[in-house]
Amino acid sequence: MFIETETTPNPSALKFLPGQAVMVSGSREFATPEAAEASPLAQAIFDTGEVVNVFFGADFVSVTAAPGADWSALKPQVIAILLDHFVSEAPLFAATNGNGITVPPEDEAVVEERDEDAEVIAAINELLETRVRPAVAGDGGDIAYRGFRDGVVYLTLQGSCSGCPSSTATLKHGIEGLLKHYVPEVVEVRAA
Repeated sequence: MFIETETTPNPSALKFLPGQAVMVSGSREFATPEAAEASPLAQAIFDTGEVVNVFFGADFVSVTAAPGADWSALKPQVIAILLDHFVSEAPLFAATNGNGITVPPEDEAVVEERDEDAEVIAAINELLETRVRPAVAGDGGDIAYRGFRDGVVYLTLQGSCSGCPSSTATLKHGIEGLLKHYVPEVVEVRAA
């Protein structure tokens, strides 16, 4: 097995590609060692002591190093952890639903949505799924929809995109412009 690495727009993060599926559907972010306890893989990466974020995408894992961490020393450690995990075919998550299927928790909404906004919300999610999510995944991250209310779309950037120096520009100039163009009811995009 060979694990490729790619740089991301976030200088603190690297994207690791194991050449196979990581998440069957969705994505999952671990922003603390406590959150990483849900996944033996994420916990092992946090146990290096030099990591502040681990993110699982469809076919990649992105890892954000702590300030001052040296990627030349950390990268081989992360690759070894990933190799051990994927070669052993260990489960990605510690908890199961009783049928042996791992169930990561659902992302929570930030605002309570109204039924009359259902068509607008569907259009927003369609654009996020088809246009935004693939681009953000290419940079080692994901975007989580958190709600829509009174013309404002609430989103959370995850993975290497979380804390990236260009994340505000991505949200305000890229995603907001796209959504406002195709969905006139959108007046603003805010980080949630």
